[in-house]
Amino acid sequence: MSRIVVACVGMRSSRDPAANREAAIAGVNAAADAGAVYVQTPEMTALLERDRAALFDKIREEDADETIAALREVARRRGVTVHLGSLAIRVGEKVANRAVVIGPDGAILATYDKIHLFDVDLPNGETWRESNTYVGGDRAVIARAPLGEAGEAGIGVAICYDIRFPHLYRAYGEAGAAILTAPAAFTRQTGEAHWQVLARARAIENGAFFVAAAQGGVHEDGRETYGHSIIVDPWGRVLAEGDAEPGIVAAQIDLDAVAEARRRIPSLRHGRPFTLVGGAG
Repeated sequence: MSRIVVACVGMRSSRDPAANREAAIAGVNAAADAGAVYVQTPEMTALLERDRAALFDKIREEDADETIAALREVARRRGVTVHLGSLAIRVGEKVANRAVVIGPDGAILATYDKIHLFDVDLPNGETWRESNTYVGGDRAVIARAPLGEAGEAGIGVAICYDIRFPHLYRAYGEAGAAILTAPAAFTRQTGEAHWQVLARARAIENGAFFVAAAQGGVHEDGRETYGHSIIVDPWGRVLAEGDAEPGIVAAQIDLDAVAEARRRIPSLRHGRPFTLVGGAG
């Protein structure tokens, strides 16, 4: 049987890790109650904190992180794969923006550190310099995850700003990943302009499902995120999309649709090497 239910937990994380943890647990339980076998939470599930000193005071190394421990127990108890979209994890004097994929037995299947850091100046005056605090990863990761009666499938793990780098997702598609991801805390401005079209493009280009849980609304630390958790099928059709409010977004997906889309448009097999001639300079 290739049909399963997948779900996103839309959140509005605060500066309180305990409150965020409880919200994530409640969301995963609600998704499991709705029949989901794969549940994803957003980027920065456990904490949204712009003050660097406060951030370092509240975060821990991976082995000591209470949110990871709590969600491992929930995954085991409910028998679902839980994809923690990301958490701030202490790595020496910097921080990793780390995704953690947990199997239905509670074991950690894979971790991924966000490769592309959001260092931008937006037209509305917002300035973001993730590299001041975070250290970028250097490994692309496919998690081999048990998905109920559908069996095991490859999940291409990415985070937020990574969605703007199609070569990362192409590598996942060429390696056979059936589900692509980008759990996010997109700004409202950029989300309104680009979020859905980027999600649909990554799905279409690779003939894969795209699943992304999102932060939404005005947060305690002052930022405003777009929300709109989204699930897209391999043909680019939006199966489910939320709004800026926290909540569950779920859809039934048929993993056989991946092979069908790749058969109809076999672009993953048609890539050819080329030489670039000329340039802006």
